Amino acid sequence: MSEMIRIENVSKRYADFVALNNVNLTIEAGAKVVICGPSGSGKSTLIRCMNYLAPHDSGTIAIDGVEPKGRRNIEKVRREVGMVFQNFNLFPHLTVLENCILAPVQVRKLPRARAEALARQFLARVHIAEQANKYPSQLSGGQQQRVAIARALCMEPKAMLFDEPTSALDPEMVGEVLDVMVELAGDGITMVCVTHEMAFARKVADSIVFMDKGQIVEVAPPEQFFTAASSARARTFLSQLQY
Repeated sequence: MSEMIRIENVSKRYADFVALNNVNLTIEAGAKVVICGPSGSGKSTLIRCMNYLAPHDSGTIAIDGVEPKGRRNIEKVRREVGMVFQNFNLFPHLTVLENCILAPVQVRKLPRARAEALARQFLARVHIAEQANKYPSQLSGGQQQRVAIARALCMEPKAMLFDEPTSALDPEMVGEVLDVMVELAGDGITMVCVTHEMAFARKVADSIVFMDKGQIVEVAPPEQFFTAASSARARTFLSQLQY
């Protein structure tokens, strides 16, 4: 497989707080990677650095060979990398369909008819096609997050980044979003997901990245990580979880 994301010696500070400390990670095209670890370990900062929502202070990040330096390259990277956040970030004054076609029309310059066709295709892909003409306020949280996933897919990205996509959902809505993500994982797109949903991680991931205190402590296949983690810190973390 070819390399999709390369992170070399990346560090990031917020005032005196070291969010990332000399992080190195390579993610191959088509890989399914789950980043986990305790709160404050740098997981979300790392995934936000991948598309320059949080500019790193030192080191390099390249997406499909492009480093997000300078406005033109940052925009190029963001066109190719879909991002799904904890909170859905849908435009409340636009319908589901309008939310989905906005970026393809404005950024990729697709004709509206083509953008609408793509939007309906991906809304069907996440099992919410019948909600196309509703507004976000008319949907449940799980439905809104599925719209957010469809919206990201409408840009036909090379990679999808998920920043704790189920953390803002009621427990009964978590499953419907994770089910959609499990299906997407079978489509061959590169996926990087920050999550505390360890059952999902064990089922979907090719590799688990465990972080603590701004550093990558361990990278391992799921079965190795969950049954015989090599670091004491990861074993302690896992012992406190139910999955």
